[in-house]
Amino acid sequence: MSPTRPANASDSVDPRYPIGRWQRPQTVDAAAMEQALYQLGELPQNLRFAVRKLNNAKLDTPYREGGWTVRQVVHHVADSHMNCYLRVKFALTEHDPTIMPYDEDLWAHLHDAECAPVEWSLDLLEALHARLLMLLRSLKKDQWQRAFVHPENGRMTLETVALSYAWHSRHHVAHITALRAARGW
Repeated sequence: MSPTRPANASDSVDPRYPIGRWQRPQTVDAAAMEQALYQLGELPQNLRFAVRKLNNAKLDTPYREGGWTVRQVVHHVADSHMNCYLRVKFALTEHDPTIMPYDEDLWAHLHDAECAPVEWSLDLLEALHARLLMLLRSLKKDQWQRAFVHPENGRMTLETVALSYAWHSRHHVAHITALRAARGW
C-alpha cells in the first residue's frame, strides 16, 4: 500500500515527495484499510514528535528550498485534515456532493499559518483525528464507496480518501523529519 522507492533508485530523493507520490493501490483489502486507519490515528503523535523541541527559528525554516516552513507544514496538515473531515461528513449525508477546493499555498501564507504556535494545530489534530477515526471506524462496507466530487480530481470514494490522507499524514511528517535529519536537529 505504501509507495516506496525501488531498490535501485538513486540515493537522491525529491524533497517534495520524501516517501514518493501517492498512488492508489490496485486492490484494497481489509488489511490496507486497517493500516490506513492506523496511520491516520498515529498522525497527531507522529507530528508532535517530529516538531518536538524545535524553537521558533527552526519552526520557521523551510523544509526544502522554496518550500513551506515547518510551522506552515504543521498548520497545513490541520487545515487539510479539517477539510477532509468535513468532506467525509458531506459524502455520508449527501449524494456525491461537489466540494469546494481551496488553494493550499494561499492558505499556508495567511497570517495564522505563518505565525501561530504549532501547538494550536497539534492540539486541534488530536481532537480532530479522534473524531475522524471514530467516524471512519463506524462505516459499513458499502459506506466506504460513498463519495464526493472534487472539481479538479473527480469523484473520490471515502475508501480512496482514507488511503490518500494516510499517505498525506506520513508525507508531511517526513518533510519535517527529513529536514531534521539533514540539519542534525
